[in-house]
Amino acid sequence: MSAAAAIVQAIRSALRARNMTYRELAAAIGVSEPTVKRDLSRGDFALSRLDRICDVLDLSLAELAQTQSTQSLMTQLSEQQERALVRDPRLLVATYLIANEWKWHEITSRFALDDDALVSIVLKLDTLGIVDFRPPRRLRKLTARNFSWRRDGPVHAFFLSRVAPEFLAAPFDGPNDALRFLGGMLSDASLAQMKSAIQRLAQEFEELARRDTRVVLTEKNGCSVLIGMRRWEFSEFTRLRRKS
Repeated sequence: MSAAAAIVQAIRSALRARNMTYRELAAAIGVSEPTVKRDLSRGDFALSRLDRICDVLDLSLAELAQTQSTQSLMTQLSEQQERALVRDPRLLVATYLIANEWKWHEITSRFALDDDALVSIVLKLDTLGIVDFRPPRRLRKLTARNFSWRRDGPVHAFFLSRVAPEFLAAPFDGPNDALRFLGGMLSDASLAQMKSAIQRLAQEFEELARRDTRVVLTEKNGCSVLIGMRRWEFSEFTRLRRKS
């Protein structure tokens, strides 16, 4: 694929990720929709127009050039890979950190892992095909930042038994903390609308996390968002229902 074609494909991928239409992009950069379509079909952009597109997408040109290559990153691990991570939580922690762009010195300076210990960990991750390790300290992630765990897989079970209870047991009293538990009666159409809203919220979180990779580590905080919705009735309600 030529560089121009890769840039065009990256722009289209970024538009899909943001649910942005060609018409909306055209309005944002001050040209007509046919002009945007023509430019994308030909792969022929004035540099000033490409700069405006990058501004609208909140991507640097370098990030846009890298977007297409990231499409090949793993979005889900195999069951064997997940089992290996659960057996040694250090591997799970390292996978999370590397997927979130932590550098070697950042890991060793903030965790009780010296160079030898981290080498041992990343060698195992390299064997598992989760990272690409080039001695002495070069790391390249092979997973997308927002890769998903297998439904009902080993890490999912670990999350339900260990992570979620600890997460929900906190007071959520920090200045930017939030916890809401809502219940109500919704139609199928309203449930579908809520599902779309949750997907948009998850996408916004991913966009903010991607943007903040440019922020220095000392100005960022680890955070987690737990989002869930399903048809469900609390067991105490069910016990009170009249028997048919």
